[in-house]
Amino acid sequence: MSLPNGVYRADQVGSFLRPKPLLEAREQAAEGKLKTEQLRELEDKYVADVVDKQLGAGLRAITDGEFRRQWFHVDFLRNLSGVELRGALQSTNVSVGGTMPPRLVVVDKIGHPKPIQVDDFKYLESRIAAAGAKATPKVCIPSPTMIHFRNTRETIDEKAYPTLEPFFEDLARVYQEELDDLYKAGARFVQLDDTNLAYLCDPKMRAEAEERHGDANRLARQYAALINAAISKRPADMTIGIHLCRGNHRSQWFAQGGYEPVAEVLFKDLNVDAYFLEYDDARSGDFSPLRHLPEHKVVVLGVMTSKKPALEDKAEVIKRLNEAASFCPKGLKQLCLSHQCGFSSTSEGNDLTEEEQWAKVKLEVEIAKEVWGDDLSI
Repeated sequence: MSLPNGVYRADQVGSFLRPKPLLEAREQAAEGKLKTEQLRELEDKYVADVVDKQLGAGLRAITDGEFRRQWFHVDFLRNLSGVELRGALQSTNVSVGGTMPPRLVVVDKIGHPKPIQVDDFKYLESRIAAAGAKATPKVCIPSPTMIHFRNTRETIDEKAYPTLEPFFEDLARVYQEELDDLYKAGARFVQLDDTNLAYLCDPKMRAEAEERHGDANRLARQYAALINAAISKRPADMTIGIHLCRGNHRSQWFAQGGYEPVAEVLFKDLNVDAYFLEYDDARSGDFSPLRHLPEHKVVVLGVMTSKKPALEDKAEVIKRLNEAASFCPKGLKQLCLSHQCGFSSTSEGNDLTEEEQWAKVKLEVEIAKEVWGDDLSI
């Protein structure tokens, strides 16, 4: 079987370690010491560099490294009207250094006043073209569930939304509008980054979610319906992938548990083309949930890790790929290889150097070519 457009045998989740000068510039901008346009110019410089490095490492799904963001989700969602940042999330899972994401609060009807990722996409596309490379510019945006899961009824304004049905309808609509803007700009691959379906696999987090939202099985189905509505108007030649993440902050994870609690909803109900799944250690469970994978879909298997600097054992990675393939209807044809998550889901990044990061990416490409052959698109 052929892979969906924009998906490759050696693939990636999206983020890379931010160069130190860029992190320092972002701090200066936050303090008012650097103008927005000056920060943008510096971002452009380092995005161009990370594009070249991805191509040089052998990747063909190319992102901007998420260099323009502090958080993988907040920087996108805060651009929706009716959404404000108020305080920080409270959680029993405290991150390294005590850092917690800002709380996104819905204070009015949700709207999409202007395209959010189009300018970033156009610049990314231009850099790939400048390199003369045959590659796909990949846009990563947070899943629409990211604005609901951690919230409660009290953080979604009751005057704007006396009931939640119109809230979910508006949320789906703004994503439809963003995807339409991206498509018109030329984007053909969009990845939704979603922690929440994975968090519903963790018994503790699942229980906490039920305290906020009721039955977890119903919530999983509700999220599948929301995502399906959000992508329902995309043209047939726009590929949609979804990445399930169990947390990725300075090499720390936040959730554990196999995919079985959401497997049927994930594989049978969600109308996406590709799944980017974490499988880098035992906390992700075994591969048996892949038995639910339909024959026409693919899984980008994150059996390598972005959290640790050590290079993986090639033979062990290949062994695990073959183990996973035994559960897929069409075997290895339905699988690709990646690291379980990006290298820098937040600006701090994971605990490894840029040199170690690129060594891991090059090894991934090498393994993929050994398993599937030199053409990473089939």
